[in-house]
Amino acid sequence: MASKTRVYLIFGGRSGEHEVSLMSAKNVMDALDKSRYDVVPVGITKEGQWLLSGDPMKALTEGVAQAGGFPVGLLGDPTRSELVAVGEGPSPLPQTQAERAVFFPVLHGTYGEDGTIQGLLEMANVPYVGCGVLASSAGMDKGVAKMLFAQAGLAVAPYQMVLRKEWEANAEGVLNRLEEAFGGKYPVFVKPANLGSSVGISKARNREELARGLAEAARFDRRMLVEEGVNAREIEVAVLGNDEPIASIPGEVIPGHEFYDYKDKYFDNQSSTRVPADIPADVAEEIRRQAITAFKALDGAGMARCDFFLEKGTNRIIINEVNTIPGFTRISMYPKMWEASGISYTQLCDRLIELALERHADKNRNATSV
Repeated sequence: MASKTRVYLIFGGRSGEHEVSLMSAKNVMDALDKSRYDVVPVGITKEGQWLLSGDPMKALTEGVAQAGGFPVGLLGDPTRSELVAVGEGPSPLPQTQAERAVFFPVLHGTYGEDGTIQGLLEMANVPYVGCGVLASSAGMDKGVAKMLFAQAGLAVAPYQMVLRKEWEANAEGVLNRLEEAFGGKYPVFVKPANLGSSVGISKARNREELARGLAEAARFDRRMLVEEGVNAREIEVAVLGNDEPIASIPGEVIPGHEFYDYKDKYFDNQSSTRVPADIPADVAEEIRRQAITAFKALDGAGMARCDFFLEKGTNRIIINEVNTIPGFTRISMYPKMWEASGISYTQLCDRLIELALERHADKNRNATSV
């Protein structure tokens, strides 16, 4: 009988999306086939400490810090490519090195989806699920991503970037610049450049709300994006694969609030989804094509959820963003769209682990000396 693949499930993290990560990780842990995988849950506290959780379910429902656990770490050393104990006393880590080990980060937002942990995993030369450093960091930064999408021929909504330092030094000047750039038109949306799950996002209908939105977004990032409001439906597509990715059937998010904000996504249960989206077949096919284009523009790997606006009245397709570690909760669109496309949640997790191993083997073909 083949030995099990060890899966280090990494969750929590130093991010405004810490709680969302716990919800996603619980669903992944429940879905992984225990006859095939030796699952080792590792929670990262809000302060950044890595803990091999003594009580995984408690960590996933109440928080990493509340569950206790043994301090562990990952060295950027390919000769020691599994976790190491950094706490005192007997280590609960597996005592034997696995024949196959994969890291499965379910970390949304900063220090998880932005290329930082991917860089550590690359240094340690271990297989890991999802996009690499480039796609993660570029996809996380909304301004950089929009430049790459436009270069790839995709339509993006008009936007402006604002630095926190600029905002704090000359708020009135920033407001004047933004109103001039958008021709005095409202509404606009204000977003931290490097965050997801709609954390820190607000809709501004006038100058006063724009000022409040910038102040709120500045709490989460040093760069903010201000984007023209689009009267549109929100259409999403799941992408799966490495160099030859495939796209799911599209789904639609129908917000319960004025827009699909953080509370609406995860707590209020007022939003609804429609999978497949009720859109013409040719529009659905074009959105799927554009999703793969966006994924390749970032050099994506493993998975991503591509979010689009479908302008009402014209059916013009506008790409909003690409999420390289999309939500994996029971209500999340990424697994829902694949299930509707014929791939179950458990099969999806299996395929993501296979893709991680494939990509790692391909990367290790690269010469590291001349």
